[in-house]
Amino acid sequence: MAKRAFNMMMAGLEDAIAHAKGEPDRGQLAAPLDVAAIRKRTGKTQDQFARAYRLPVGTLRDWEQRRSQPDAPARILLSLIGAEPETIERLVQRV
Repeated sequence: MAKRAFNMMMAGLEDAIAHAKGEPDRGQLAAPLDVAAIRKRTGKTQDQFARAYRLPVGTLRDWEQRRSQPDAPARILLSLIGAEPETIERLVQRV
């Protein structure tokens, strides 16, 4: 198992190096997500947005100030909020 995990990590590293050297078909970069713009379109403050969608307000601030980037599941949630904020808020509150 350890050898398989190592080989997978090495393959990923090789893809990252190739991408950095200009091979666009090796690896992918996620487009930056403007979290502040998504929140502002909802008309909510950071505290209101964090409460409505059950996000840690500190994490939201880090995303907005670009100290960190949302991971894949958070990107999906934020994209859904951007498209249908009221629907997503209603669904999140039911959970």
